[in-house]
Amino acid sequence: MEYAFYLSGLVAVLATVGVISNTSPVHGVLYLVVSLLAVAMVFFALGAPFAGALEIIVYAGAIMVLFVFVVMMLNLGEAAVAQERIWLQPRTWLGPSLLAAVLLLTLIDILWRGDAGMLIQGDVLSAKQVGTILFGPWLLVVELSALLLLAALVTASHVGRLRQPRSDSKIGKEAS
Repeated sequence: MEYAFYLSGLVAVLATVGVISNTSPVHGVLYLVVSLLAVAMVFFALGAPFAGALEIIVYAGAIMVLFVFVVMMLNLGEAAVAQERIWLQPRTWLGPSLLAAVLLLTLIDILWRGDAGMLIQGDVLSAKQVGTILFGPWLLVVELSALLLLAALVTASHVGRLRQPRSDSKIGKEAS
């Protein structure tokens, strides 16, 4: 099982270097999703399936939703369509696809050998235990995080709105 840990860690490092070194935000997000999936694989290899599932659901899912939200807010028009055609070329997807294929092959090998049961060693942290911890002694931190996310959502919505010129200012200029 050690090879799954090291191989997933290597993919995570390489994908993170891809995030940092890319100048295109779309390419960076592709590498970021691969990096998050690799970190989830590391959690699975360490015997923390709940943390791995949370990594996939919360981080990889939330990053993609956030990216789609930003693209929708920008509403760039025809220039964006031409840029998307360039981004959708196969060479754009080559790096993230190769790294994701390495992760997939590692996962298939683990499942094929039947070593998946050997991943979990020691006590398994259940969702009930996580909920008891988060909404027990850490309740204030969870509530503050929720307020911070709500403030970020309201700010993004306010900043993203297009300013429409007021029609009464045009009428006032024409009358004078």
